[in-house]
Amino acid sequence: MTTVLAPVEGAAVGLAAVPDPVFSAGMVGPGTAIDPLRGPGKAVAPIAGKIMKLHPHAYVIVGDDGKGVLVHLGIDTVQLQGEGFKLLAAEGDRVSAGQPVVAWDPAAIEAGGRSPVCPVVALDALAGAVTGVAEGAVHVGDELFRWE
Repeated sequence: MTTVLAPVEGAAVGLAAVPDPVFSAGMVGPGTAIDPLRGPGKAVAPIAGKIMKLHPHAYVIVGDDGKGVLVHLGIDTVQLQGEGFKLLAAEGDRVSAGQPVVAWDPAAIEAGGRSPVCPVVALDALAGAVTGVAEGAVHVGDELFRWE
């Protein structure tokens, strides 16, 4: 079992609350989403492992068990081409759960007309593989869900 931690502080709202049909329908995979606190902060690694993909607005960390977790910072934030994000790690780095990966400001994302909601997804997982999904307030490093 893999315990996936909250990469940002805010309110766990579920994937259905993500204003993007690909995420909200679970097409990327099961998981949940966090409506982040507004203000500058750091998004951290939800699991220990290797950063397999790192973009300013999203990253994938794969654990030693081969399970990959996607953290997507806001919706349609790829359009910002990195503006408003600062990488704190590099693709290929090994990270510990809770280690900062990207600095960003959800309030600035929202002020620019985009949703700052952050999907956190278990990639290539079966629908029933994610359990214990958190609801309500979560702090960075809190258990967000378990991946059986």
